[in-house]
Amino acid sequence: MSTSATFTRPVGHLGFSLDGKVVLPDDQRFDGARRAWNLAVDQRPAAIIFPESATAVAAAIGYAAERGLRVAAQGTGHNAGPLGPLADTVLLRTDRMRGIRIDPQARTARAEAGVVWLDVVQAAAQHGLAALAGSSPDVGVTGYTLGGGLSFLGRKYGLAANNVLAAEMVTADGRWVRADAKHESDLFWALRGGGGSFGVVTALEFRLFPVTQGCAGALWYPIERAPEVLHAWAELTRGQVPDELTTIGRLLNFPPIQQIPEPVRGQSFVIVEAYHTGDPARADALLAPLRALGPVNDTITTVPMPAFSHLHMDPEQPVPGTGGGMMIDQLPGEAVDAIVQTAGAGAEFPLLSVEIRHLGGEFARPRPGNGALASLDAQYILFAASLTPVPELVTPVTAQIQAVKAALAPWAARQMYLNFAETQHPEAPFWTDHAYQRLRQIKANVDPGDIIRSNHPIPPADR
Repeated sequence: MSTSATFTRPVGHLGFSLDGKVVLPDDQRFDGARRAWNLAVDQRPAAIIFPESATAVAAAIGYAAERGLRVAAQGTGHNAGPLGPLADTVLLRTDRMRGIRIDPQARTARAEAGVVWLDVVQAAAQHGLAALAGSSPDVGVTGYTLGGGLSFLGRKYGLAANNVLAAEMVTADGRWVRADAKHESDLFWALRGGGGSFGVVTALEFRLFPVTQGCAGALWYPIERAPEVLHAWAELTRGQVPDELTTIGRLLNFPPIQQIPEPVRGQSFVIVEAYHTGDPARADALLAPLRALGPVNDTITTVPMPAFSHLHMDPEQPVPGTGGGMMIDQLPGEAVDAIVQTAGAGAEFPLLSVEIRHLGGEFARPRPGNGALASLDAQYILFAASLTPVPELVTPVTAQIQAVKAALAPWAARQMYLNFAETQHPEAPFWTDHAYQRLRQIKANVDPGDIIRSNHPIPPADR
């Protein structure tokens, strides 16, 4: 592993006080502190620490080491489920590390570990720039990026992970490291799509792009029209689609609850979402066959980039939910029929959302300088989810998600995407065999004792 004295130094934690920042199970603050964004996940760590700097992170790792405990970092906890039992683990909640710096000349951003995407999107937009943000405005920048990062701009610019320019982190032995293309190059490669197993990332620097607005929104149809709508959408994705256009075919079943806007509350739809950053006339031409089907609502219009963060309708506050996904090689007519039969109007157990995103474009191009997740070897990705406000709903929701995935199994890709895997043991690997073995060796180099844990862990290679 390459190193540089200029970019690697011991942070040290002797003399640094964690007073007031350690929350133990008998503390009255414990229940609030342990809460993940996904309220269905019941986290019960040995202790919780709220670091506000790299020095505090090093002190927290030292605190854990002195007690024979492991360490897990968490910004928001959107995908907290796969972390599993935390009884032997100190949970580092990084949400107090919220510094953002935009360099408009270099078109870069630096975001600390607790920053959420909406904060970056809004800060970048003030300079006419856009970030490769996720569909959820309050998902954490760090976890999202370490796992890959699927942006609605990604068909044009690639995975968020492969647009990282540098990562700052504290390793299991308390060293502060800045990894980039010239320093700590093995770690720099591993952190770009390899997950959070290699240390506690305290900040990321990444590219921004000169995009100020785009055509975005959705075409809405009654769910009974799912066969014709999804077949027309799939046909669009098989054509010559410009990289500037991302589309999603989606089935939605809104529950009759107060939190859902009244116009759609308790109703079911099939929709096609579109996000386009090229010539608006080109978007209109591509979407014309879908508009010819007569949607009951057409919300696609020109919007500023910050609006992209809200159009996918992800919850913008913590909720209890269960989800799962898979990647798909191709989507022939038979696959569309399988989706409709399993998740359409006649679904045995309707899910809140079943979506298929079109990938390809720059997502599929493994550039030489890319990281551990060099590309996505699939044309589509599925994610299905539903609210599970009571434990009794977890089993039927999980069963229905599995039924949808089983229906699409004949067209499944060999690969799975880390951020859409909400169980600890996914059915498909996240990386190529070569990348996985390299990740294990890097893990052995920086954390041979497996002190740092993540929701999808990399075990150290045997020495």
